Amino acid sequence: MKLSKNFTNPLAANNPVIVQILGICSALAVTVKLEPAFVMGLSVTFVCAFSNLIMSLLRKGVPSRIRIIVQLVVIATLVIVVDQFLRAFMYDVSKQLSVYVGLIITNCIVMGRVEAFALGNKPWDSFVDGVANGLGYAFILVLVAFFRELFGSGELFGITILGDWYTPNALMLFPPMALIIIGCIIWVHRTLNKDLQEK
Repeated sequence: MKLSKNFTNPLAANNPVIVQILGICSALAVTVKLEPAFVMGLSVTFVCAFSNLIMSLLRKGVPSRIRIIVQLVVIATLVIVVDQFLRAFMYDVSKQLSVYVGLIITNCIVMGRVEAFALGNKPWDSFVDGVANGLGYAFILVLVAFFRELFGSGELFGITILGDWYTPNALMLFPPMALIIIGCIIWVHRTLNKDLQEK
């Protein structure tokens, strides 16, 4: 029951982006198209899950005075693995994501889950927590990118959806629109979860 709650909670009730307001910068930068948003979401999920797992395994052997350094080394190593994988197998997407893959190291969601959860829980629970928070982040990125690409260029994954009758709204491709869409998602989420907010 606890494991199930740890997995479902970050997907909706305690989503890291729309409830905890974390990871907003990359949400603004990589959501012009669905493909880079999807890849970025999976990348953060991978890093978050395995950094949680590794730090949970090491938690009893790492002195508290150097724990932040160890966490950064673990996270940076995983980010390098992701970056090199994307360069090798998805070079075009890697170019679109630019520096934002490297900036996963500074993503508050990743470090926050290690500090708040992995250092005090068992490896499997920590891994599930990392996957759930990563997927919660990925879901918001994909949702924002869906609206921005559809109405900004009339396409999804580069495939034309809205025909010649539709004039693309170029405003959707500017970063402020991502912020507005996230704001609307937060508004809808809080409206639908008034009982949770009151508690």
